[in-house]
Amino acid sequence: MDLEDAREDVIVAAVAAVSTIAVAVVGRLVPVTDPGTVPTLAPIGVYLLYLFTRKGGPYTALDTVRNWGLLAVASALAAIGYGILG
Repeated sequence: MDLEDAREDVIVAAVAAVSTIAVAVVGRLVPVTDPGTVPTLAPIGVYLLYLFTRKGGPYTALDTVRNWGLLAVASALAAIGYGILG
């Protein structure tokens, strides 16, 4: 593993962690929002998917750190939406 791969892993892990914390905080502070345990951990699932699908290469043009980070944020927003609507 080289330094560039480690940097990319840290970026996606940080985005997933912040997204997970944001879902938990919003679920605690907004009384109408209660997404539950599994949807709250959805951004961590995105990070695990990132880790287990990036074994070597070649990667497509869509397989970037930015897109994985956006997917983690989108899963957090979906969990919040699920908590509000569900």
